[in-house]
Amino acid sequence: MTTIADKPDYSLYSNAFGYLRQPLDFNPIQSDADVVILGLPFDMATTGRSGGRMGPGAIRQASINLAWEETRWPWDFKLSERLKVVDAGDLVYDCGDAADFTQRVEDFASAILDADKALLSFGGDHFVTLPLLRAHYKKHGKMALLHFDAHTDTYSQGSKYDHGTMFYHAPKEGIIAPENSLQIGIRTEYNHDDHQFQVIDAANANDMTAAEIVAQIKQRVGDMPLYITFDIDCLDPAYAPGTGTPVCGGLTSDKAMKIIRGLRGMNVVGMDVVEVAPAYDSAEITALAGATLGLEMLHVWCDSNK
Repeated sequence: MTTIADKPDYSLYSNAFGYLRQPLDFNPIQSDADVVILGLPFDMATTGRSGGRMGPGAIRQASINLAWEETRWPWDFKLSERLKVVDAGDLVYDCGDAADFTQRVEDFASAILDADKALLSFGGDHFVTLPLLRAHYKKHGKMALLHFDAHTDTYSQGSKYDHGTMFYHAPKEGIIAPENSLQIGIRTEYNHDDHQFQVIDAANANDMTAAEIVAQIKQRVGDMPLYITFDIDCLDPAYAPGTGTPVCGGLTSDKAMKIIRGLRGMNVVGMDVVEVAPAYDSAEITALAGATLGLEMLHVWCDSNK
């Protein structure tokens, strides 16, 4: 009798559960992984269209299309030969309890980082970045933030759990250094007079080359520990329609990937991709963009840390 185990290889869609087909490991602290993938299915802090809680699953599913390529173009090394990745699945928390979620994210992320592993997290709405930053601060100290987004998320008028207030709270908590941080792709209103971050707005970013943007990033960040957070609505809706707060005039997926590739050699300590909402997606365009940006971040981390 033929069984599944009789065939050691796989077809494209069979038994693909983890990100990039990496093994699921619900006890990643005891693993020999360098980087742990963490899904954060949370969208109770969204102010636009809900659905980001389904983002981690959609990103994993889309990543199947990326798993077959041993050497990812245009990188010149096989990621699997330099990096061990496991997928810890999705964080479990008390449904409907934003406070419980926030504390569990910080505690779980802290345990992973204390085990000398790095995290690539998939949201969920952008609020998930705040407890992730708190955990990374305990490990790495004050960090520079590289924030890709259509919105600054520095709005002080939001509630305690609001995906538009993380980068209002994080500087006040001493977690990130605004004077070393940048926001790229911004194309919504903010107060220019007291804004602490350097902004390369979407109109300017679209007119600049990726190399020019990377040069400004490296000049401002220097050798500080760097946390990268990518809200998928940084991309134009043509490239990422499946998100809660789409804004026309964003970056192309090509330019975003070129910018991220340009970060090789920087002191990257943490990474996330957020705000993928598959209910509004078309043909997995947004989920594939999120999965691909995560893969580029893994290459950058590997190139800088291994």
